[in-house]
Amino acid sequence: MMARFGYTLMTEQAGPKELVRHAVRAEEVGFDFEVMSDHYSPWLTEQGHAPYAWSVLGAVAHATERVGLMTYVTCPTVRYHPAVVAQKAATIQILADGRFTLGLGSGESLNEHVVGEGWPSVDTRHDMLQEAVSIIRALLAGDLVSWKGEYFDVQSARIWDLPENPVPLALAMSGDKSVERFGPMADDLIAVQPDSDLVHQWKHVHGRAYGLAPAGRTIGQIPISWDPDRDTAIARAHQQFRWFGGGWSVNSELPTPASFAGATQFVRKEDVAESIPCGPDLDVIVEAVKAYTDAGFTDVALVQIGGDTQDRFFDEAAKPLLEALHVELG
Repeated sequence: MMARFGYTLMTEQAGPKELVRHAVRAEEVGFDFEVMSDHYSPWLTEQGHAPYAWSVLGAVAHATERVGLMTYVTCPTVRYHPAVVAQKAATIQILADGRFTLGLGSGESLNEHVVGEGWPSVDTRHDMLQEAVSIIRALLAGDLVSWKGEYFDVQSARIWDLPENPVPLALAMSGDKSVERFGPMADDLIAVQPDSDLVHQWKHVHGRAYGLAPAGRTIGQIPISWDPDRDTAIARAHQQFRWFGGGWSVNSELPTPASFAGATQFVRKEDVAESIPCGPDLDVIVEAVKAYTDAGFTDVALVQIGGDTQDRFFDEAAKPLLEALHVELG
């Protein structure tokens, strides 16, 4: 399978109209797919945005024709009830003519605490996600669903507008335990580290619970800060993406942008530059993406840091970068 390269519609760094325009540009320059974050708040106030992802996705589905679309990722447990997530996913799949994948994960306090239900422990969050996935799958299969579980109740629910093409479910996994638990429930794997052991384990447990076909996608994501001037690229990455190095065990627990600002106050520019490709050198970006394809990832989505840098990235860097990626890694 040839590697596919995607573009991230980063809701934390652009408003809704800009995101739709970026989605069209990304399709025009040749990206294979597009993923969208689903946040209530930006990670840091410097990013400055957080529109409702599902409204934007509907517009993007209508404005694009070819690219795959995906949430990266939606938490279907606290801010959203899983029955509502299933309905939204079915509707987007119809609007996208079968191009949509529903990406799911256990979420972050940053986005979920806002509804006042508290933030459960990680074990409880995983229990909730497992139950939510079961409900979503039943509804997307067209079943009339009544469910009384440990965390969710569903009463006589049915999705009335079902897409002809089923909605694939991609689940975020980060280690042995999560792969053993969620791999059997997922069509596709989502991971944010180029871990070949994770991919290998995933291939052995993929889709068992539902008898799914063996050829699931493995979908990674990598931030980049392209700019003609490397110092400018580093400064921008430090300003807007220094939270990235905290790791998900930390990032999932912090509740506000102010918390992330405090937690990252001692992160230096050179620390960011070591973990995120910065500057004009496309070979550096290709080498960073190669870590994912070498680990067995079939799909890698790029995040170009900086909402006001997207047009220049499309105009000057996106096409040659995609050409280099396809030549070297495709």
